[in-house]
Amino acid sequence: MNLHYLMNHEKHYITLNNYLRAHYGEKIYKISLNPGFTCPNRDGKVDTTGCLFCSSLKSGDFSGDVSLSLKAQFASVKERMQAKWEEGSYIAYLQAGTNTYAPFDILENTFSTLLNLDEKVKIISIATRPDEIYPEVVELLKKLKTQKTVWVELGLQSIHPKTYRFFHRGYENDSFERAVKLLHEANIDIIVHIINGLPYETKDMMLETVKYLAAFPIQGIKIHMLHVMKDTPFGEMYLKEPFSLLTLKEYVEITAEQLRYLPTSIVIHRLTGDAPISLLIAPEWTKRKFVVLNEIDKYMRKENIWQGDLVK
Repeated sequence: MNLHYLMNHEKHYITLNNYLRAHYGEKIYKISLNPGFTCPNRDGKVDTTGCLFCSSLKSGDFSGDVSLSLKAQFASVKERMQAKWEEGSYIAYLQAGTNTYAPFDILENTFSTLLNLDEKVKIISIATRPDEIYPEVVELLKKLKTQKTVWVELGLQSIHPKTYRFFHRGYENDSFERAVKLLHEANIDIIVHIINGLPYETKDMMLETVKYLAAFPIQGIKIHMLHVMKDTPFGEMYLKEPFSLLTLKEYVEITAEQLRYLPTSIVIHRLTGDAPISLLIAPEWTKRKFVVLNEIDKYMRKENIWQGDLVK
């Protein structure tokens, strides 16, 4: 579906906020939850190190308190949201860990719980690894989809073997391709995460990752900047011998260029990420999230470039 109509003078790309408002007619808030699942890259099935950039919270630094039930986590975050905005509906987001990596009965119970959190939950979003998408899980997701909109978020980060083997991703690109095929055949929306600024990657390599993704039937993308954080292997490496990180200017220009290769059927869910201030080592400019977004907008307007304008 061409979503070109959702772009405008201010935003030269298709924002998640504009997409959700167009489809639901209201503000939709994301509530990040933590079901307490581990990761095969941590428990020994694949490796024990995890991805080298990942914190002990398994990419769930802003997700719910794992000591609480999912219902209690949801209620707590919802209360905070309503203190700021009285109106709106919700995305229930299983963020931390690999959320299709658990015994089948536990997955079934977890997904069932998501259906009964709140009548205003419009979308269920499940973050996972491509190598933990298999037919039995897809059948569960298809059942879930009969009652709610379902998104599956796949952590790809980079397509380059030298890069992903360096940060211990733990699977090859063919696992990603199999997962996309299974999910697409089930008509389940796919959102892919990538990271700009991974050690030793060039601008051309980052552009190649996006060009690769543009050929797949995905519905969304999240583009993150590499955060070097305390208590992570990358953090320890950086403190001993700092490696080169992108400047704000470089990040803005690379990210804007990446958007030009993405079809207007793909919603841009994120163009920068957050890291807890208490854990962040570098780069300092990532603390100013709205500055980063504004700089991307300004650059795209100045250069008159748009999402998809280099799609052949």
